[in-house]
Amino acid sequence: MGFFIEALIGGLMTGMLYSLVALGFVLIFKASGVFNFAQGAMVLFAALAMARFSEWFPHWGGFDSKVLANVLAFIAAMALMVVVAWLIERLALSKLVNQEGITLLMATLGITYFLDGFGQTLFGSDIYKIDVGLPKDPIFLLESVFEGGVLVNKEDLYAAAIAAALVIGLSMFFQYTSTGRALRAVADDHQAAQSIGIPLNRIWVIVWSVAGFVALVAGIIWGSKLGVQFSLSLVALKALPVVILGGLTSVPGAIIGGLIIGVGEKLAEIYIGSQIGGGIEIWFGYVLVLFVLLVRPQGLFGEKIIDRV
Repeated sequence: MGFFIEALIGGLMTGMLYSLVALGFVLIFKASGVFNFAQGAMVLFAALAMARFSEWFPHWGGFDSKVLANVLAFIAAMALMVVVAWLIERLALSKLVNQEGITLLMATLGITYFLDGFGQTLFGSDIYKIDVGLPKDPIFLLESVFEGGVLVNKEDLYAAAIAAALVIGLSMFFQYTSTGRALRAVADDHQAAQSIGIPLNRIWVIVWSVAGFVALVAGIIWGSKLGVQFSLSLVALKALPVVILGGLTSVPGAIIGGLIIGVGEKLAEIYIGSQIGGGIEIWFGYVLVLFVLLVRPQGLFGEKIIDRV
């Protein structure tokens, strides 16, 4: 039982990080109807900015404080992501309003490759580290209940707590602020929202900026765990089943979907993978989503859209 709880906790913490990346997909799709394949590239670009700025600022400013370097790097990286969001909306999406979905999809794929290449040009192509002070030592919990206790990685625990706090904060932002209500109005009906004076262009810039902030936090956490390398953008591929499982328009769905897939792939790898040679963790989420789509195509919490013809 102790080993099972250890695997369960590890799966839940990984699932929270998947949810954080999936949240970026959901935010943009809800507000603009665009499935943003560039979210993974945004995570990588933000992580590169954070890693490099935290190295450059001490040299430029002549100080040694790691805390100050990280704070300045975070502010600069966030400002850069807002600029990127504004440019994406102004130069690409605003020109493609009311176009076919495949057109918007191809646009986000183009943005993906541009951000990958531009990030390499701007920040370099080496593997960089992000050190924001997350403890990496493991701890043992429930030692009085289970023999040997339950092993938990402190870094995963802190990362999951940060991800959970961000998800709760964003949920409250959407629910209780005037901007959040405007975002939800745009998500429900673009034309109706515009008819009552809600500026779509400004709303889309805000949404992409929030998605950039989510990408930055996700990039810092994943970069701290794995190092900042160009395979980091593939983390977004792990979030795709989460988005589809929870529903493309549901913030709670992104959270619950992430937890389901995080726990499922961890337990499947441990208890089934050992019997068939391993590797289940790689494809578990996609197979689970395939079965869910056969029964409920809109996902667990997605809206069922009926078009009358």
